[in-house]
Amino acid sequence: MTGHWQVLIVVIPLLAAPLASVLRGRIAPWALATAVAWLLLAMALGLLAQVQSQGTLSYALGGWAAPWGIEYRLDAASALIQVLVALIASVVLPYSRCSAEREVEAERLPGFYAAILLLLAGLLGITATGDAFNVFVFLEISSLSTYTLIALGRDRRALTSAFRYLIMGTVGATFYLIGVGLLYAMTGTLNMVDLAQRLADVEATRTVHTAVAFIVVGVSLKLALFPLHLWLPNAYTHAPSAVTALLAATATKVAVYVLVRFLWTIFGVDFAFGELPLAKVLAVLAVLGMLVASAVAIGQADVKRLLAYSSVAQIGYAVAGLSLATTLGLTAALLHLFNHALRKGALVMALGCVAWRIGGTRIEQFRGLGRSMPWTMAAFVAGGLSLVGVPLTVGFISKWYLVLAALEHGWWWLVLAIVASSLMAVAYVWRVVEAAYFQSSDSRERHLEAPLGMLLPTWLLVLANLWFGIDTRLTVGIADLAARSLGATP
Repeated sequence: MTGHWQVLIVVIPLLAAPLASVLRGRIAPWALATAVAWLLLAMALGLLAQVQSQGTLSYALGGWAAPWGIEYRLDAASALIQVLVALIASVVLPYSRCSAEREVEAERLPGFYAAILLLLAGLLGITATGDAFNVFVFLEISSLSTYTLIALGRDRRALTSAFRYLIMGTVGATFYLIGVGLLYAMTGTLNMVDLAQRLADVEATRTVHTAVAFIVVGVSLKLALFPLHLWLPNAYTHAPSAVTALLAATATKVAVYVLVRFLWTIFGVDFAFGELPLAKVLAVLAVLGMLVASAVAIGQADVKRLLAYSSVAQIGYAVAGLSLATTLGLTAALLHLFNHALRKGALVMALGCVAWRIGGTRIEQFRGLGRSMPWTMAAFVAGGLSLVGVPLTVGFISKWYLVLAALEHGWWWLVLAIVASSLMAVAYVWRVVEAAYFQSSDSRERHLEAPLGMLLPTWLLVLANLWFGIDTRLTVGIADLAARSLGATP
C-alpha cells in the first residue's frame, strides 16, 4: 500500500472534495476535511522518510514508463514541500471550525471545505508530478479553488479581490502554458527529467530563451514576486481568516517550489544563471520586494493588510536565496519557505482570533487587547519576533542562513538589504504591540479571550516556531539534502 502513497496523497483529497460538498450541516464536512488533512500529513511524513532512506522515488501512472507515461517523482525538495502543505492544513482545518462558522455563511460551509480539499489536491499534485503539463493542471485546480475560497468572505470586497486574482492568475497560467508549449515544440517531451536531457541540445535557440521568459514571468505572478504581487494584498485581506492562513503558509511556497524545479531540474543552474541573466534579475526584484513591501507594510492601518505586504517582502527573501545559485543559497531559500510558513501561519491565525472576538483587524481595534486577550496577543508577539528574526525563533535561522549564503557569494549589499528589511519589520510589528500593550481601549467593553478551538492550533504553530528555532537539525538537514538532490553547485 505504501508504494502507492505518491498517488494517493493527491487522489484522496480529490475524491473527498465532492463528498464534502454533499454533506449537510456544519460538522460533517469539517470533520471529513480535517480527517483527510491528518491522513495526508501522515502520508507526507512517511514519503519524506522513504526519500531520506531510499533517495528519489518514481511512480509510473498506469504502468506506463516515463517519458511516454505520466511520472510522479518525489525527491527531498518535493517531499519537504508536501510535508509543509499537509502540516499547515492539519493545523488550520481544526482552527477553521470556529473561524469559518463566523466568517462564511452556513449554507456555503460544505462548499468551503470542498474547495479547501481541492486546493490541497492541487498543491500536493504540483509537488508530486514529474510532468511539466501536469504542473499546469494542478496549478489551475489550486487556483480555481483559491478564487472560490477568497470570494466566500462576507466582506463584499472579497468578490473584487477574487476577480482581480482570477485575472492575474489566469495571465500567469497562460504565460506558463505558452512557455511549456514552446519547450514541447523544441523537445517533443513534457517529462521533466527527459526535458532536461533534451534541452541541452537546443538551449541556445531563441525559442527556448522565450520559453524561459514566459515560464519565469508566469510563475512569478503566481508566487507574487515584486512587482507582480498586486493581487496578493487584497486577496489576503478580504478572504476568511482560515483561508488567509492556509494561502499565506502554502500557496506562494508551492509556486516558489515550481520556480526552483524549473531553474534547477529542467533548465539547469549553468544555463539559467550562467548563460541567462536570471541571477541578477531575480536578485534585484527580490531586494526591491524586501524593501518596498516592508516600507508599505509600515503605513498600513489594517493588520491583515500589513501582514499581506509582509508576505511579499518574505517572498523576496526566498527568491534572494535562489538568485545566489549555490547550495547554501538554495538551502537557505527552502529553509525560509518552511520557516516562514510556520510564523506567518501563526500570525494570521492569531489575527483571526482577534477578528473573531472584536470583528475587525484595524490597528486602533488592538488597543488594550494585551490585557483582555493575553494568550492571543502573546501568540502574535511570538510570531512577530520570529518575523523580525529574533534568536531562538525560526525567523532567525532562515535569515542567518541567507546572510551566510550572501557572504559566501560576496554579496554584501544583499546582507544590508536583509538587515534593513528586518529593521522595518520591527517597525510594523511594534505598531501592533504598542497598541495592544501600551494604549487603552476607548470602549468600556472588556473582550474575552478567543475560543480554545482557535487558540490551541495557533499556539501549536507558535511552539513549532520556537522548537525549530532551537533544534534546527531536522529542518536544516532536510533543506540541505533537498538542495543537494536538486544538483545545486557549491
